[in-house]
Amino acid sequence: MSAPEVEVVVARYREDVAWTARLGLPVTIYDKSGAPGELALPNIGRESHTYLTHIVRRYDALAGHTVFVQGAPFDHMPPGTTAESFAERIRQNVRLGLDFTGFAFFKLKCDRLGRPHQMAEAALHGRRPGFGKDIPVGAVYEQLFAGPVPERFLVTAPAGMLFVSSRRILARPLDFYRCALEIVAADPDDAGNTGHAFERLWPVIFNGDTRLNR
Repeated sequence: MSAPEVEVVVARYREDVAWTARLGLPVTIYDKSGAPGELALPNIGRESHTYLTHIVRRYDALAGHTVFVQGAPFDHMPPGTTAESFAERIRQNVRLGLDFTGFAFFKLKCDRLGRPHQMAEAALHGRRPGFGKDIPVGAVYEQLFAGPVPERFLVTAPAGMLFVSSRRILARPLDFYRCALEIVAADPDDAGNTGHAFERLWPVIFNGDTRLNR
């Protein structure tokens, strides 16, 4: 069976994902709720673990374009976004031949420590293991890519919501994604904010620049 032109990959914990039925597009839902199932995954590594797992499993059978989103994406999208309008935007991206874009209503810039960020806010400490710590964007970059680590990063797909072509995914070898998955899995509770660092690095991972490959 040939791969679809577009596939929506959802990283679900316990969110209500009934909205996916209104997309009218192929959807794959990876479930980290603890319920058994063919697409059940351990609840580790944030959505980064889910996305990387999908790429490793499907590297030779990727859709022409893959949409990666969390189970409850609309809070981070422009006000008034519905499943139907989201689906239309996805189809428009395909028509325009886009290779990569984000769906959040905002973009951000950060340094090698993910700053500015909200992880250090005292009121948030204890809510997740990584709160109170920086985001190791530069350190994870150094593990993944050849060449010097940039001082600054432009994050065009924050909140773990992105659209990427198979061409851009395949610009990195399968071993790259296996290595990335190992890096995320080594910090299963995201106590070191490793999964969060990948959220800042998706634009680099999928920029198509093969000179960065080791």
